[in-house]
Amino acid sequence: MKVLTCEQMRALDRRAIEERGIPGLELMERAGRAVAEAALRLTAGDSDRPVVIVCGGGNNGGDGLVAARLLAEKGRPVKVLLVTGGRELRGDAAENLKRLQEAGSVPVQRADAEVVRRECEGAALVVDALLGTGVSGELRSPAPEVIEAVNAAARPVLAVDIPSGLHADTGRPLGGAVMARETVTMGLPKLGLLMSPGADYAGWVTVADIGLPSDLVKEAEAAGELIEPAWVRLLLPPRRRTAHKGDFGQVLVIAGSVGMTGAACLCAEGALRVGAGLVRVGCPDSLNDILEMKLTEAMTFPLPETYERTLDTRALALILELSGQASVVAIGPGLSRHPDTELLVQRLVGRMEKPMVLDADALNALAEAPTLLESDHAPMVLTPHPRELERLLDLPAREVQSHRAHYAELAANRFRSVIILKGAYTLVAEPGRPLAINPTGNPGMATGGTGDVLTGAVAGLIGQGLLPFEAACAGAYLHGLAGDLAAARLGEASVVAGDVAAMLPEALRQVSGQENG
Repeated sequence: MKVLTCEQMRALDRRAIEERGIPGLELMERAGRAVAEAALRLTAGDSDRPVVIVCGGGNNGGDGLVAARLLAEKGRPVKVLLVTGGRELRGDAAENLKRLQEAGSVPVQRADAEVVRRECEGAALVVDALLGTGVSGELRSPAPEVIEAVNAAARPVLAVDIPSGLHADTGRPLGGAVMARETVTMGLPKLGLLMSPGADYAGWVTVADIGLPSDLVKEAEAAGELIEPAWVRLLLPPRRRTAHKGDFGQVLVIAGSVGMTGAACLCAEGALRVGAGLVRVGCPDSLNDILEMKLTEAMTFPLPETYERTLDTRALALILELSGQASVVAIGPGLSRHPDTELLVQRLVGRMEKPMVLDADALNALAEAPTLLESDHAPMVLTPHPRELERLLDLPAREVQSHRAHYAELAANRFRSVIILKGAYTLVAEPGRPLAINPTGNPGMATGGTGDVLTGAVAGLIGQGLLPFEAACAGAYLHGLAGDLAAARLGEASVVAGDVAAMLPEALRQVSGQENG
């Protein structure tokens, strides 16, 4: 599913109206119907108190007015609070205000912030139809005061298209923004709903089909694409009855240091759980016995170590020799920031001929020598969280989170690699391809070790023949889905990285369409 910027959505709407003759009034009717259906669902257990719809003067307010009329037709108590800053409604919104007033079943009140606060406090649900996707500059009164009043009422909020006050492209609040429980967005998702912190303001995002012609949607320019299970299913390699472990790739994991053997184990587990045929783990010599105890299904190889029990540069030749048997090499989980270990990583990246998945301390090592990533290298997937990407790009703190899509694509082009920018709605970027946005995952996965599982899963999929970009998208989707399954079983607060690894088989089963049992 395509993800659009505000301007791209506006262009698609314009083509539907001008080229296909779909009246704007009809699009507004369909949008309002989707809002009304969501409001009925959200208030199914609270049918006595009213749905309060806060409408602005634009098309977003028009959607809210349609929803008010349709809710009243269903017998639902509704109040409409009209906040226009003294301006009169125009166009399709004005026509829907006329229709609502002619029906005579819904009170429409011109309201300021104090009235909004008072009326919303008694609502079963507040519908935020104040501002739409077109707002990009500083909010003008009375919008900031009304947004504050809606939030202060502390009632469940259903946002129309986008929470009021949120930038539709970046997901940044324009001074203040409505905090919604759910957002019904029209036609296609907007990029800002899937960025940080926009995703927090939007809550659960429902995409409403408003009847845009499918060929126009297919032709529309997009900021990115949502990763969907049907596509992931097509990527997963078939497993013939006569297959053997050599058919599903060999993954070499270079990981671990004293106190960080768990990272190496979680990475190996991630690769095995997505179906890798054979996994080898190279670790510091003195830690090999520990890993042999922890890992039953993976092979381990002791490598030369420093006095601090981290990998030493003397391991370079042996790792390169081991990589000759591998399909893919995962480097980084738990390696440490030891100077000799960082130098080893830098030399490996310059000489490795097999595809690589780099995470954690491997990224920290490369941040000290980023030109290595700009030089010729084997196919590579980098899996940074925002702070790691800031170090790689030499950016100020919190800069990446403010412009996630921009910096993911910038890094992909600069480093000629696939970038998995981790976080809520993980992004996958590759030069020359649309940005991929992963919809799976939850806050319970914000715990140590989950990134190690992801690194292993991506490496395991590359080992089975997927291209790096495909493996990154499929791995991110399956990893997030495994986290969702673990959270559903255990509760978000109780999920640990091992639970995510353990649920990868169920995630694979769901995506592949196999029946339980």
